Amino acid sequence: MNVSRKELLKHVRRIVVKVGSSIITENGGISTNRIAMLTSDIASVISEGYQVVIVSSGAISAGAGALNKKRENCTIPEKQALASVGQSILINEYRKCFSWEGYEVGQILLTEDDVKHRRRFLNARNTFNTLLKMSIVPVVNENDTVVIKEIKFGDNDTLSAHVANIVEADLLVLLSDVDGYYHDLSDNAPVAEIREITDDVIMRAGGAGSVHGTGGMLTKIRAAEMVVRSGEMMIIANGRKEGILGRIMKGENTGTIFIGTNGSMKSRKRWIAFNMKTAGSLIIDDGAVEAIRDHKKSLLASGILDVRGSFDNGDAVDILDSRDEKVGKGIVNYTHQQLAVIKGKKTVEIKSILGSVYHDEVINRDDLITY
Repeated sequence: MNVSRKELLKHVRRIVVKVGSSIITENGGISTNRIAMLTSDIASVISEGYQVVIVSSGAISAGAGALNKKRENCTIPEKQALASVGQSILINEYRKCFSWEGYEVGQILLTEDDVKHRRRFLNARNTFNTLLKMSIVPVVNENDTVVIKEIKFGDNDTLSAHVANIVEADLLVLLSDVDGYYHDLSDNAPVAEIREITDDVIMRAGGAGSVHGTGGMLTKIRAAEMVVRSGEMMIIANGRKEGILGRIMKGENTGTIFIGTNGSMKSRKRWIAFNMKTAGSLIIDDGAVEAIRDHKKSLLASGILDVRGSFDNGDAVDILDSRDEKVGKGIVNYTHQQLAVIKGKKTVEIKSILGSVYHDEVINRDDLITY
């Protein structure tokens, strides 16, 4: 049964809006007119009771415009220098334009490290929540001035999906210079609705974005994967269309909507799913797969067939079935050395084997996600 956009969005209260560089740049630099049009649109949505967080590209373009440089000819250190100049220009433009609408803005710069570490993740969430409570519009960007490859999101589509998880947004809107996701380039209109990110969807996503951006359709689909797995929604729409966010929230059938179908994922599980890197893996039998996936049980030692990698208690591990297919991910209560000894053992046997080091579960249900 088809459900209208208005019905799908009726429970949305918190929105993350990602703004592509091409939406707010003109003639090689930041456009006040375009930012003013965008902020007017966002302000009208906020006045309807929605909370909005902005993830904005454009810092490097702003710096390039101010210094009369072409970003595509710059080295990485030069781009970082351009970002340093451009960040202040960009946030000042947002502040000026939002002040015309009666709102103040707050700037938040993130690196991937900030979402990997649980305490920093929670600190970021607290800052976002406080700003929103004070009716201040958060404007987020990657901290390009200091970021290195190891702690870099890589593109603001990915960053916006992480921000949506941090703030527990109901909807992520990617405003780009395209009307949505096209199944085929010869199609006259974008796909209206996608409920599953299949290999075919990924394959058809194509390549890189415009001269001012780092993200093409593929990065948007990767962002959609995160949002859909969290049980939330994402829309790709053309940010150059006047009043596009307001039209979306009124239920207009514009752009492509991606819909999570498994229910909203709890905050801690989102963090485990998308921000913790795994240090090893556990191979489990079919009975354990059924227990954790179908019956929502914790993972016990009795269901473990094999242990791979080196990890400590508190680390994240992948969970694989006997055919080496990933079925989940979780935070372990044991080291790899301990699990090598107690794998396949019943819970009542563990205490006698390990002595005082004893947990009922290898991975507690609250620290476990399944695919």
